[in-house]
Amino acid sequence: MTGIVVAGAAGRMGRQLMLAVAERDDLKLRGATEHPDSASIGVDVGMLTGNESVGVSVVGNINAVPESFDTIIDFTSPANTQFLLDYAADNGKSMVIGTTGLTETQQTLMQQAAERTAIVYARNYSVGVTLTLELLAIAAKTLGDSYDTEIIESHHRHKVDAPSGTALSMGESIADALGRDFKSCAVMSREGITGARKENTIGFSVVRAGDIIGEHTALFCGQGERLEITHKATDRMTFARGAARAAAWVATQPPGLYNMKDVLSVV
Repeated sequence: MTGIVVAGAAGRMGRQLMLAVAERDDLKLRGATEHPDSASIGVDVGMLTGNESVGVSVVGNINAVPESFDTIIDFTSPANTQFLLDYAADNGKSMVIGTTGLTETQQTLMQQAAERTAIVYARNYSVGVTLTLELLAIAAKTLGDSYDTEIIESHHRHKVDAPSGTALSMGESIADALGRDFKSCAVMSREGITGARKENTIGFSVVRAGDIIGEHTALFCGQGERLEITHKATDRMTFARGAARAAAWVATQPPGLYNMKDVLSVV
């Protein structure tokens, strides 16, 4: 039985993660954390998930988790993720990280922490998205540079980073398949008189509206035809169940930085 701590337990994703952990026979929720100023400190997590008391109360610091555990699931903020990475590496805890918006420096720190403990990092834990990234690579290799590529992503009004981590992963998958440097070919915005489209670029468009959970479409546009590959999420539990699956897997792995392809054994 793998003991789990969920960070950001009172948030929308945190609640879903705790429900996903409760669904599995091989995982046991041992702790839940929140910001020290959160009104949820001291609250039994069952109150947050709409269930009966489970005997686990929300604490304001990972060091205050009263029971021993194995793995931290973290979908919070870059600053909190950085703190938890240090804790995990120092204390031999594995991690599942779904935080988006990490800086290059923070990603480097994650790679360093992975030298001492096992970490799964993915911008999206949906099984469908993992397969979508593979399909995009196949499409890009097959269609080549003669097709223009655009990525359109839509999320709810509360999302704070753009483009989404999933959209960036899609762009990176396409760029890698075509042998391009992603940073050089990505076009994040267009405004005014932009001139004709530059060759071998990957354009991004962002929608933020209402309660859209997550929709991503990659367009491959050629002369006389257009291929669209789309993934639509209709329930956050899709991501939570993928993260729970990753948590069960990573607890048995040696130190290293892994992704959902590793968890799913996608070649």
